Amino acid sequence: MTDAELAAHLAQVAGRLLLEVRASGVFSAKALGQAGDQTANQFLVRAIREQRPDDGVLSEEEKDNFERLGHGRVWIIDPVDGTREYGEQRSDWAVHVGLSLDGVASVGAVGLPDLGLVMRSDQPQPLPTAAAVPRMLVSRSRPAREALAVAAAIGAELVEMGSAGAKAMAVVRGEAEIYLHTGGQFEWDSCAPVAVAAAHGLHVSRVDGSPLRYNQSDTYLPDLLICRPEWAERVIALAAAC
Repeated sequence: MTDAELAAHLAQVAGRLLLEVRASGVFSAKALGQAGDQTANQFLVRAIREQRPDDGVLSEEEKDNFERLGHGRVWIIDPVDGTREYGEQRSDWAVHVGLSLDGVASVGAVGLPDLGLVMRSDQPQPLPTAAAVPRMLVSRSRPAREALAVAAAIGAELVEMGSAGAKAMAVVRGEAEIYLHTGGQFEWDSCAPVAVAAAHGLHVSRVDGSPLRYNQSDTYLPDLLICRPEWAERVIALAAAC
């Protein structure tokens, strides 16, 4: 099984487990998020360590083991990206299984369990036709100031959505043109989505245009830009002026 096949398989199975946990009906919204995180994390970490015992692992739900810094191959996972949305039984949450190769998000799968989809870095599809009026994805509760300013400057339509993975895959799927985030994230929030988005031909970078680097000692990765290539230069310039 290739790395990409493994990532997709794990994202699919973890998504199925999460749907089963939610369907059990025994948890409140808050407890559901915690139960889902624990269940998916246990499965993913155990499976990766069994299938790729020589690789490092970084998970949102595991205490960081800095032993990973000695590995060129590190799996970076978010068992439930958008725990609140999952707990609220919304569909805009995701499962992230990414692989960093020498600091680059190179392989990834993003599961969208409620949509029955797993988006993969090894199965890129042509980008759908862009909308005449660009659509920019923002947080449901705290849209970034820079995103609002850039949207106003280019006349973009704002689209509210939950998790980072759901937003990134919305650009891949042609539901939006731009995802600009400046509110603070960690490596597990973007590694798998960035690998998938890049494989599909999208622009991926920090908001200033610099490369995204993974498996760092400090896992905080505060900003992110995933967009159609034709918008990248203008969005980066406008964000710098904010």
